[in-house]
Amino acid sequence: MRIPVIIRFLSILLLCVSMQTQYPDMLCVVGSDRWKLNDSSILPRPGSRYSLMGGNLHITHLNKDEDVGIYQCLASNSFGTVVSREASLHIAYLENFKTQRRNPVRVREGQGVVLLCGPPPHSGELTFTWIFNHYPSFVTQDTRRFVSQKTGNLYIAKVEPSDVGNYTCVVTNTVTKTSVQGPPTPLILRVDGVMGEYEPKIEVQFPEVVPVAKSSTVKLECFALGNPVPTISWRRVDGATFGRKVDVNKASGVLEIPYFQQEDAGVYECTAENTRGRNSVQGKLSFYAPPHLTEKPQDVQRTIDDTLVWDCKASAKPKPSYRWLKNGEDRLQVSGGVLTISSLNLADIGMYQCVAENKHGRVFTNAELRVIAIAPDFSQNLLKAQTLARLGGDILIECKPRMSPRGVISWRKGKEALRESHRVTVLETGSLRIANVTKMDAGLYTCVARNQFGVASSAGSLLVKEPTSITSPAGHLDVTVGESIVLPCQVAHDPTLELKFTWFFNEQLIHFGSHGAYFEKVGGVSSLSYCATERSSTLSVYTAVTEVTETTASVSWGPGLDNHSPILSYAIQARSPFSLGWQAVTTVPERLGGKQLSAAVTDLNPWVEYEFRVLATNSIGTGEPSRASKRARTKESLPRVTPARVSGGGGGRSELVITWEPVPEEMQSGPGFGYVVAFRPLGAPGWMQAAVTSPDASRYVFKNESIPPFSPYQVKVGVYNNKGEGPFSPVTTIYSAEEEPGRAPGRLRARSLSASEVEVTWKPLAWSNNRRRILGYELRYWGEKEKQDTARVVRTVGNRTSILVRDLEGSSTYSLCLRAYNSAGVGPPSNIVNVTTKKPPPSQAISKIMWNTSNSKVILKWDQVHALENESEVTGYKVMYSQDKHSSPSVVETNSTSLELSLPVNQDYVIQIKPFSEGGEGSSSRQITIPKIAGTVCG
Repeated sequence: MRIPVIIRFLSILLLCVSMQTQYPDMLCVVGSDRWKLNDSSILPRPGSRYSLMGGNLHITHLNKDEDVGIYQCLASNSFGTVVSREASLHIAYLENFKTQRRNPVRVREGQGVVLLCGPPPHSGELTFTWIFNHYPSFVTQDTRRFVSQKTGNLYIAKVEPSDVGNYTCVVTNTVTKTSVQGPPTPLILRVDGVMGEYEPKIEVQFPEVVPVAKSSTVKLECFALGNPVPTISWRRVDGATFGRKVDVNKASGVLEIPYFQQEDAGVYECTAENTRGRNSVQGKLSFYAPPHLTEKPQDVQRTIDDTLVWDCKASAKPKPSYRWLKNGEDRLQVSGGVLTISSLNLADIGMYQCVAENKHGRVFTNAELRVIAIAPDFSQNLLKAQTLARLGGDILIECKPRMSPRGVISWRKGKEALRESHRVTVLETGSLRIANVTKMDAGLYTCVARNQFGVASSAGSLLVKEPTSITSPAGHLDVTVGESIVLPCQVAHDPTLELKFTWFFNEQLIHFGSHGAYFEKVGGVSSLSYCATERSSTLSVYTAVTEVTETTASVSWGPGLDNHSPILSYAIQARSPFSLGWQAVTTVPERLGGKQLSAAVTDLNPWVEYEFRVLATNSIGTGEPSRASKRARTKESLPRVTPARVSGGGGGRSELVITWEPVPEEMQSGPGFGYVVAFRPLGAPGWMQAAVTSPDASRYVFKNESIPPFSPYQVKVGVYNNKGEGPFSPVTTIYSAEEEPGRAPGRLRARSLSASEVEVTWKPLAWSNNRRRILGYELRYWGEKEKQDTARVVRTVGNRTSILVRDLEGSSTYSLCLRAYNSAGVGPPSNIVNVTTKKPPPSQAISKIMWNTSNSKVILKWDQVHALENESEVTGYKVMYSQDKHSSPSVVETNSTSLELSLPVNQDYVIQIKPFSEGGEGSSSRQITIPKIAGTVCG
């Protein structure tokens, strides 16, 4: 999302920091191409107004004609480049009114009147007031008088004799803090009678359809002229009542709905009524939502020649469009939000960014692609020097070399290639599996791995041994307490193997020398000197919570059975609806001894339900936990945690969008939690505030038609609950939206390059005024059997003047139109142009290839391919040859049906031939293999 900046004629420091949150090691590198203004590089030179300060751009003595535009920083490191959000720089100003006098306005007593303000040229937000006769006598708004903050005009519903005088419109720029006064407009009463009563006439209206983004604020103005003075009332046409958040002020002339939600959408009606009649206007508030990412691409590492599919999905209303950047530049192979890259190579390495956007906002997400290409390497994963196998059993010898791409794995036994059989199998992973092992399987095995970057091998021996079996199985023994017994363990085993005996008691490993010296091992025999009772500590008593405050709880418990080993210490655990299971807690005292039966748990969150349990520990170990206590809720308190990541900007026309990260429920400290959004024009002394009552809210939109594009605001977000208000977040600066492009690109041209590709060119638009800019162009194209509203869409970035459209059908006519776009939306479409793709390439493959070899030459001949009636004529052939099926082929083109190649005779070669035409490449022939031995063969 862009970052608009409106300032006065001073100096400015533009920071390159927007991408450092996700990639903190990235810096905006000092260099001539690291900052751009309107897509052109900025070149700081000694003595110029531009300078770089640690990667940030510093501009002194701002110039209205030279410095206004779109700034962008590119941040780079060894992994690639990401582009920052755009900063749109505008310079606030307010010119004077024209000095000529205004004609008097003559009106009868009792008649209504509208006095026009007509603000002069300006940049930055304006506010309007009117002076009556002399400063500081300002017009007071009431049921009879209304000043529109959208037009600046003054409306008097019914003129009285006291209204006669001079009226002056005062326009204030909230950025520059300057004000200008228009020429006075005299209001004079006519002497030809008094105006009689008449029905209301609504002069201040709102649009029939008002699109409103989720969580934004909408203001509707409504005012009528009439005699008697009309009464203004508001209602929803569907009969729903207004909520507490809806504000009707200025004698009902303005209806304000903050934090707009789906349930607020509908038709609203303003009614003006007096004794002579009534009049009304209606407008539909329709609900929209900015993009919210639901599926993000993750950093990936792929092998060369692999295929990458990255999904980027967002929910929004209307549906978002998507585009991808690679190292700060457009990547056009996009279908919806899916980026697909086939046959990865090292040139694909870099940083990628997905941008999802609609006219209400834009979201970014970043991901890194690494492509690995290495020769086989066993240094980190050698085969085991010796692998033992049991006679008659199964064995798996793993072969896991490091290589990219995967390549081919083969095995040797001794010096011979290993042959697979029903017992011997090479798995897809490359590992070797031998079933029903025999003595003949013993020997030296070598795993050989190869890809186009090299060959490597690793070897290990397989030893086949007789199986080990227990010949004296355990039986049932009856013993008397206090007696000693001997448990025998006799085995049959391979004589070349050493034996190791392991004993278990109740499925627990026996550590001889522990267990109070009850067990003793003699050879493979275990001796039990006397029968002992197992010791442990089990706590199965009550746990109670006796007192809670905002952040503490008093917990007590009763002692459990120590099982003949004294309890040494206790530990308290807690859980809440927000914790991941049971968690250790902080207590007073910090260490709970074996005689401690109560403690205070500290550092709890207010207004959260907790359960507690206690565990006891003795010299044997820690026992089972107690039953959980009854749930206890800590007391409520003032909220202490402020929203994180307060930011904003963008949105629809005349909107100030403020966003934040909601405070988690466990940190809200009590019921009735909400937010206080405070904002003010940059440098203004006072704050405007709005309450957002939903604790899950993350967005507030202030809408005012007088907000010009790129107006800077200071914002902060505070918290409150039923206990009162908490702290505010730190103050940050955000900017209002821009306007969409106002003109269509010109000279749209399209020409077919093949059966599947079309090149499209156009004349770019110049940068417009400081209310809008051009981010790029959106091309829509559709086939003759398709509808325009289902057209496919591709986008460019910057001042590009051409695009290549791929994956089209041959001999087909396509329609194309082009729009310019920016963060506010798309502009008007260009004229539609049509283009017809070339005929498809030949579908028939070469079926007969003849060849012979002589020394290092291979002579190839093949039958000519003839195109069908609906195919383009063959103009030549491509001969592709390589050493094996997995290496990249070399390509030779010829316009004849024979070719002589010079190839080494000590290597095998794989050859394929395919025709090509103006429509593209045709089907390949089957692969033929040229062996090392010279000879003549017909294939």
